[in-house]
Amino acid sequence: MDDGTRPASPQLLLVGNVHPLHEGEFVFDAMLSGWRDQQVSRGLTASTVGRRLQFIRRFANYCDKPPWQWIPGDLEDFTVHSMSREKRLAKSTIRAYQATIRIFCDFITDTRYDWIAQCQSRFGCAPQQICHEWNTTAHIAEYEGRPERRALTYDELDAFFRHADERVEAIVQAGKKGGLAALRDTQIFKTVYAFGLRRAEAVGLDIADLRPNPAAPRFGGYGSLDVRWGKGSNGSGPRRRSVLALPEFDWAIDGLQQWAELGRMRVTNERRGALWPTERGTRVSLRYLDDRFAELRDGAGLPKELSLHSLRHSYVTNLIEWGYSEKFVQDQVGHLYASTTAIYTSVGSDYKNRVIAQALSRVYGENNARL
Repeated sequence: MDDGTRPASPQLLLVGNVHPLHEGEFVFDAMLSGWRDQQVSRGLTASTVGRRLQFIRRFANYCDKPPWQWIPGDLEDFTVHSMSREKRLAKSTIRAYQATIRIFCDFITDTRYDWIAQCQSRFGCAPQQICHEWNTTAHIAEYEGRPERRALTYDELDAFFRHADERVEAIVQAGKKGGLAALRDTQIFKTVYAFGLRRAEAVGLDIADLRPNPAAPRFGGYGSLDVRWGKGSNGSGPRRRSVLALPEFDWAIDGLQQWAELGRMRVTNERRGALWPTERGTRVSLRYLDDRFAELRDGAGLPKELSLHSLRHSYVTNLIEWGYSEKFVQDQVGHLYASTTAIYTSVGSDYKNRVIAQALSRVYGENNARL
């Protein structure tokens, strides 16, 4: 520009002394537009960027003032408000909220952009970083999830899947509609357990994701799953991995084959597409799976704190108990760090006693180990 004024964003162009009618809204929108462009330039996914923008607008509405008027007390008030709800938010959620605010404040206070000067000249005050070490939630504990979250015991797994199978048989024998959907739901849960999947990973499976494993020809075309919707990190998007079928779950893999080759074709004529289609041709939803799992869990008389994700915990725990290496288990479930896999593991007393017996045998010999 001829007058030397540098625009803070492509959306914030100064034209002489002309100012927009609602200047505060105009500048705030320009801030968000510039922040969006910065995040897209970093390679973050559209969903992550959109979620962050939506949250910053929500925070601004709560504060009832624009970002250049925010103070640390606004963050603290919002945090206290969020933690005092009837359904209290998890500490990790609060920390994610605070991290989003911190990142946005970093952007609008960065001297490589022009937001400080623009706000100072237009409104007489400049934005500041309102998040600091004394008013944000620190990540201290390795695991911050709810303590009641755990793996299912072998008896609980048996009760859950037995009830799911009996429900299918009861619907079919009664001649009611819904038997095919119940069969599909049961096989989804068996597949989640047999491959240690997250909900979104199971929902996103296509027929094309069923793959053979040359090292395990007995499973035919069902020796591995190509998981394309694995949980990403830092807005990087889905992370892919291959999950191998294991012999301990041959019963579930047989059911998967029957569904893919027989049951699914009674729902749709499409030979490609979703592995778990609905009667309307759509994919089952995450909410639907949560509801069906809760229904079967309650019908089997299991504790209410058990969730669909508990089947993934059970998978990790069982693999460790059966002697699979921690690195193999980590790769199977798609964890970046071994410490995350360790959090999922809650081995039973039988396994612990077996390990202790082996240790005693190594130290004292087979005969003295029983003394």
